[in-house]
Amino acid sequence: MSVSLTIEDRVARVTLNRPDRMNAVDAETEERLESVWTEIETRDDISCVVLTGSGEKAFCAGADLKGGSGSSGFDYWTVGRENGFGGLAFRRTLDVPVIARINGYALGGGFEMVLGCDIVIAVDTARFGLPEARVGRMPLDGGMVLLQRKIPFNRAMAVMLTGRQFGASEMASYGVVNEVVSAAELDAAVDRWVSDIVACAPLSLRAIKQTVNRTAHLSPAEAQALRTPALIKALKSEDAMEGVAAFREKRAPVWRGR
Repeated sequence: MSVSLTIEDRVARVTLNRPDRMNAVDAETEERLESVWTEIETRDDISCVVLTGSGEKAFCAGADLKGGSGSSGFDYWTVGRENGFGGLAFRRTLDVPVIARINGYALGGGFEMVLGCDIVIAVDTARFGLPEARVGRMPLDGGMVLLQRKIPFNRAMAVMLTGRQFGASEMASYGVVNEVVSAAELDAAVDRWVSDIVACAPLSLRAIKQTVNRTAHLSPAEAQALRTPALIKALKSEDAMEGVAAFREKRAPVWRGR
């Protein structure tokens, strides 16, 4: 299968399984990714998602131009992808934190998927870029609309208008990458972040992400006043009481997700 999904101990691990194609996304993979995100959205036993690519060379090299994504740029654009590349780049219905485990190249749509993640951990040899202009295309599925909102304008334009590849440390200095580690430390670093996230109340995590996703276009006052469903549920939950009780009793909280 081009995309695998495993769920254990409240952690979902989503892996692109096309190492021979640098985990590039063809039509079948795109469809599978959409179904994976939809399944995760329907479950309440997940507190964190880790997204990565198989092998040691690439996270994702973008659209597979040799595997079903080689139609004209106009045809590709008119299909419409409401959630962006890989069903993730600007998905706003996924209320679970997503960590990108970057094990190599994250180019084109692969970089757009990174922009749809909440936390990014990259190996020090990873390379990032939006090379679409070099092949007569554009970063249609998130790059043009997301990057300029996440990093300074001139840096975003430098990425898009040159098609250059940028190193992990440079992306960290831009604010795209949270942590850069060696290949030997990558899994341990990801596990540390996962552990910290899973230690938090599941309903609080969902409330935070849902509120952030749904209020970016609002003024601070409007955003603070918005009663998102996840926020109301978390505030009224048993876990909200459990967290305070555990703090007072100097013990680890036992989250029940209700």
